[in-house]
Formats: sequence, C-alpha cells, structure tokens
Amino acid sequence: MVMLQLSGPIPVNPQAKFSILELAHSSRKYLTTLSSFSLPSLFISNSHQPQHPISSFSPVNQSVAAIVFGDGSESRLYPLTKRRSEGAIPLGAKYRIVDAVISNCINSNINKIYALTQYNSTYLNSHLSRAYSGLGLGKDGFVEVIAAYQSLEDQGWFKGTADAIRRCLWVLEEYQVSEFLVLPGHHLYRMDYQKLVEVHRRSEADITIVALNSTRDQDPGFGTLKVNSLNEVAEFHVKSEREPMIVPSAQSSQAFNDNAYRKLSSMGIYLVNRDIMTKLLNEYFPQANEFGTEVIPGAISIGMKVQAYAFDGYWEDMSSIAAFYQANMECIKGLNMGYNFYDKDAPLYTMPRYLPPSTIIDAVITDCVVGDGCILNRCKIKGTVVGMMTTIGEKAIIEDSVIMGSDIYQQKDYIQRSSKEGMAIPIGIGDQTHIKKAIIDKNARIGRNVMIINKDNVQESNREANGYIISGGIVVVLESAAIPDGSIL
Repeated sequence: MVMLQLSGPIPVNPQAKFSILELAHSSRKYLTTLSSFSLPSLFISNSHQPQHPISSFSPVNQSVAAIVFGDGSESRLYPLTKRRSEGAIPLGAKYRIVDAVISNCINSNINKIYALTQYNSTYLNSHLSRAYSGLGLGKDGFVEVIAAYQSLEDQGWFKGTADAIRRCLWVLEEYQVSEFLVLPGHHLYRMDYQKLVEVHRRSEADITIVALNSTRDQDPGFGTLKVNSLNEVAEFHVKSEREPMIVPSAQSSQAFNDNAYRKLSSMGIYLVNRDIMTKLLNEYFPQANEFGTEVIPGAISIGMKVQAYAFDGYWEDMSSIAAFYQANMECIKGLNMGYNFYDKDAPLYTMPRYLPPSTIIDAVITDCVVGDGCILNRCKIKGTVVGMMTTIGEKAIIEDSVIMGSDIYQQKDYIQRSSKEGMAIPIGIGDQTHIKKAIIDKNARIGRNVMIINKDNVQESNREANGYIISGGIVVVLESAAIPDGSIL
C-alpha cells in the first residue's frame, strides 16, 4: 500500500511546494489504478439520495470537490484536544469524529475530498491517510491531506479557513469542478449533499449556506441567518467575542419589505461556485482570514446571491465536553436517538483495525456499545461506550461512561521491568475500580480500588497535574494519564 502522510508546518525550498503536489499525484494515480481492479466501489444507492437525478448538470462525483477542516476551536473539547484536533477524537467505540463528514461525502458520491489540517494534526493526518487511501473511490477519487506548509510567498501558519483555502487553491483547482463544498470536520450529522447541490444549482446561487431549520446556541463563528420567503439570506448575524455584527443584504429592497422572515443557525457548511470562490479570496477580500465571519458577510454586502438550505436532521457540533459525552450516550439508547450508527443505507466508514473479537469472562453488560479486541474480566458495565482494546479488571463497576480504549496490548513483563513513574499501573481499568459518568481517554492507566465518581458533584475543576479535569460535572481522565491505586476523584 502506498501511504501519503503530510505533516506540518515545515519550511520548504521554492521547489518543495511542487514536489509535494507531484508526490500526491503519483500516489493518487497508483491508488486509483489499484482500486479500479481490486477494490469494491463505495458508491451506493440509498434512501438519502434524491429520487430524481440532476440531468442538466454534471454528475456530483465529477463536479464537486469537498474541503474538510479537521481543526475546530482549540479549547472547547480540551483536554481531549491536548494532543489531537477535534476531528481525530475517538467516537462511538471505533470511529473518529471526522469519519461522519467523510462518510457523508462518500455516501453522497463526492469522491474528491481535500482535508486541510494544521493544529495537533498528527493523529488526524495518520487516520485519514490510513483509512481512506485506495478505498475504491472511482477513477479520479481520493481523500488527500494537505497539511499547513510554508513557501516563499507564505511563511507562516494558516491564519484561518479563508487563508487556508486561498493558499491551497493551486491544488484545489487541479480538477475542473463546478463547486467547492466547505465542511467542518468535527461535527456529527448525516446529510445527503447531493440534495444540497441540486437546490444550489436550480436556484442559480453564488453561495448556499446550510443552516439548521431553527435557531440554537452553537459555535459563535457560524452565525445566524435572516432568511426571506425566497430563501435568500437577507442578513448574516455573526457573534464574535467583541461585539455582534449584522451584515445586511445588498441584493434587493424586496428582502427588507418581506415580512416572512425566518432565523436559522448556520452550520458552517458552504457550497460555493468555483469562480466565485476564486474571486472572493483573491480579488474582493484578499486579506480575509476567516470564511464564515469575513468572506460570507462580505459576499452578502457586495450583492452576491447567497441562499439558505434548511437542514432538519440530527446535528451536533461538539461545542462542549457535555455535548460530546451526550452524543456518545445517545448511540447506546437506540436507533431513534441521536446519530444512527447503524444505518445500512448510509454507512459510517472508518479505518479497518483487524482486531480479534472481544473476550468477556463472567461479566454483566447492560445497554452498552463494545468495540473489538476488549478483555472484560468479571466486571459490571452499564450504559457505557467501551472503546477498542479496553481491558477491565475483576469486580470493576463502570456506569454511564465513555471508555476510549487503548492502542496496544501491554505485556506484563514490560510493566514489571519498567521504572517510569506510573508505568507499574497497566493500561486499562484495574480490579474493583468504580467509574461513573466519566470520559477515560486513550491509553489511560487506572489503578485498583479507584473511585472516579465525582462524589462532591463538582461542576468545574482543573486537576490536569493529577491526570484529570472536571467539565460540566463530567470527570475527564487525560490520554495516557496514570491514576494510582486507591485514588478518589
């Protein structure tokens, strides 16, 4: 298998910018040839696709390229984002958050997918490269990681989503696509983007913004739309840390005389015509750094046709530890609650692990989701997401928690020989430990007779030096943290 993994930012010489692209091209051509005869196609017919094809336009898989951002806010899911970006956070026992967005693209027959990454991108770059390279995405299909880089023209980091797209246009414009679909990679939802493309084309819009069919509090960078009866965006209200900004539409006076306004919350998803994207970033707003808070309001202000596309399905933007915890809990409760991980018509893809089945010895397990490769010894587990390769000791009790699992099986002789602090505690959850309403990050070492139950009902506490924090009443044990025997959290 040929694996392309770009990490950054790395200073490069004037020729390096093109050598990176050439490497990507050669890798992609090899994988395309391989997938054409040895791998099944992931294009499927499902109930989420439009009943009537778009006959007057090019097929979506030939004319739309997705731009996925794996980086969200640096702090809202901390400490889960201490070593990884939001898109790379484990979810639902075996997935990563970014898998939901990539799977939406695949299930919508969008097979040109660029992932623009920067902060804490190592895990995300590795996952995307290993999970989606050569998956049978068609003749020209790919998932390509473009990590932040430096060149003679651009010496620094990406300054925001608009700056990142502008600096990568030389790669993004390689194929003659008609539209760019800009997607946050850290949200959990299921959507058929083909329906969005159809509405966008039939309305002859320059930009279409996907919004919830209601208003709610979410990422302040996305903003609130004021939409008239024609689904035109009359105002775009951006909540910022300093003060709110309202951008009126310059399209027509009809928008302001129309009383049938609706307010919708933007989801941060934008479908933009290719030529419009280039003009916005290079001609009209060459200094803009953020797409949602600068470019979109600017496009409205100069009179471009900006439409809204209302979405009424489940959507979670992972705006807090509590929201992430709830999304995991809902995947346990049944098919009608939250995100459906079991939709056979629009499957959720991820990296195959080739792990053995879980071993369960005299354990009592109720209302749980258990990943592959776990070793559960005479324990009681209720209402919990148990990630891959989790080891739980005898007489342990786990309730209403998210256990992210482990990356390795640890050898007992290594534990005994190791002299590092905390290494004497094996990866996993020790005997007679009680955990309730907690998130245990990957490769954590929880000793014996530990109580992680937040007995004092603390809502917020930073004990990072001790290997955990409390956020919204939920105890979060850090990745690779060691909690000594007998500890009470």
